Order: sequence, then structure tokens, then C-alpha cells
Amino acid sequence: QVQLVESGGGLVQPGGSLRLSCAASGGIDSINYMGWYRQAPGKQRELVAALTTIGTPIYADSVKGRFTISRDNAKNTAYLQMTSLKPEDTAVYYCNYRGLRLGSEYWGQGTQVTVSS
Repeated sequence: QVQLVESGGGLVQPGGSLRLSCAASGGIDSINYMGWYRQAPGKQRELVAALTTIGTPIYADSVKGRFTISRDNAKNTAYLQMTSLKPEDTAVYYCNYRGLRLGSEYWGQGTQVTVSS
């Protein structure tokens, strides 16, 4: 079992910044994937950004140049730095963890990000 604890969501004005954190604990696979997804009301959950322990990050086109995903492998923590936030970034953001050797997958509880003036 892997537990994911997310933090960092909140209310921010357009153009502002937020940083989300996702700390994983428990049975961590040495090669794993951690990503951020989001779901706005009435829409499907979509990938925002993701990064494996050994790979390069991937981003949704809508956030390229504004969001940066990073991770601290020693702490099993992934971060999503969000800048130049827009109202359309408003959603519940979910952390996703996948153990690539063990074939496991877990989701965080979600954290609300609201971009509004």
C-alpha cells in the first residue's frame, strides 16, 4: 500500500502562483511515476504533468511554460509549481502514483485550486 498526502491548494487571483505537494509513503517502488491530474466540474479528469524517477517530464499543452513538475526522490515527494494561473486552471488536482515494476496505482484525495478575482 502507498499513501499519498497532497497539500498546497487554495484560492488565488489570475496571474498568481501556487505550489502543490504530494508526499508518498508506504511500499514505494524504486522506479515509479508521479503525476498531477485535474478535474473541473462537468469535465473529465485530465493529465496536467507527470514525471518518473528516471525520465523527463511531460506536460499538457495547456500548461506548458506555466507549470513545472519536480520531485525529490529521497522524500518520495512530487511538486507542481503553477504560475500565471488562469481561471480555466480551476479544478480539483489529484496526485497519481504508479509503481512501474510492481504494477500498482494510487490516487490522492485531491486538492482544490480556484483561480478567481
